[in-house]
Amino acid sequence: MNYKNITVAGSGVLGSQIAYQTAFKGFNVSIYDINNDALARAKERIINLKIRYQKDLGATVEEVNAAYDRITFICDLSEAVAEADLVIEAIPEIVQIKTDFYKKLCEVAPDKTIFTTNSSTFLPSQFAEATGRPEKFLALHFANEIWKNNTAEIMKHSRTDMHVFDEVIEFAKAIGMVALPLYKEQPGYILNSLLVPFLEAAQMLLLNEIADVETIDKTWMIATGSPKGPFKTLDIVGVNTAYNIALGKAEAGVTEFDRLAEFLKSEYLDKGKLGRQTGEGFYSYQDVMKHKKLGVSLAMS
Repeated sequence: MNYKNITVAGSGVLGSQIAYQTAFKGFNVSIYDINNDALARAKERIINLKIRYQKDLGATVEEVNAAYDRITFICDLSEAVAEADLVIEAIPEIVQIKTDFYKKLCEVAPDKTIFTTNSSTFLPSQFAEATGRPEKFLALHFANEIWKNNTAEIMKHSRTDMHVFDEVIEFAKAIGMVALPLYKEQPGYILNSLLVPFLEAAQMLLLNEIADVETIDKTWMIATGSPKGPFKTLDIVGVNTAYNIALGKAEAGVTEFDRLAEFLKSEYLDKGKLGRQTGEGFYSYQDVMKHKKLGVSLAMS
């Protein structure tokens, strides 16, 4: 495995985490997103990650700054992938957006470049043809708060070259992950095969007015000893991700998910309640956001 230059496409919550973790482990990283506004938000996220790495991992100021300095922020796709050994796609969970992205990517990426998707719900075979290099394409899926929840699920499809599969497993280990190989395609991999139905069950309880957010979370936490309930988990994942999953199932004709998608849109997305990242989702995090802004100011001073 001779990867040195990594491009992360998509600079949202998890995309930013993937990029920073990869840079923290010594790789050169290009973050690609569609415009400078998106990249500005990514820079703010990564500055906050510097603080988390110091707090959670005991990293030094020198280490977190060196990691940040290994990252470039680019909104031109051809420039972002010009030297890429590996691309990790972490763009929204919408089939057409991903398909269009891969069609553009295959036109500008070098022949050597391996493509991976961090998709939580789709199978790599759904996009293999669009990549133009199905043998060099597979899934590389991370959990949120990657520096602590350091799993990487590596899932091949039927046409993935086994040498490429093995290389990506080694790359996952090189960035500090516990590599979890999946030899057959499975919607939701291992983690989301367990997690998504759990989170959807909680959302349906809320949608159908069985109980409120706090009661549902409290039930789970007390009964199982879990440190957080499904809605606190959803706020970390991001309400927009939950919405995209619900919308996809609604469009596929799965009963009740059209109601869930509309509920999430009207009650949360349209009101700017996207989760912890925006200071409010199913819960309010205004105090947390004030602390983060103070931390950013201190980090930049």
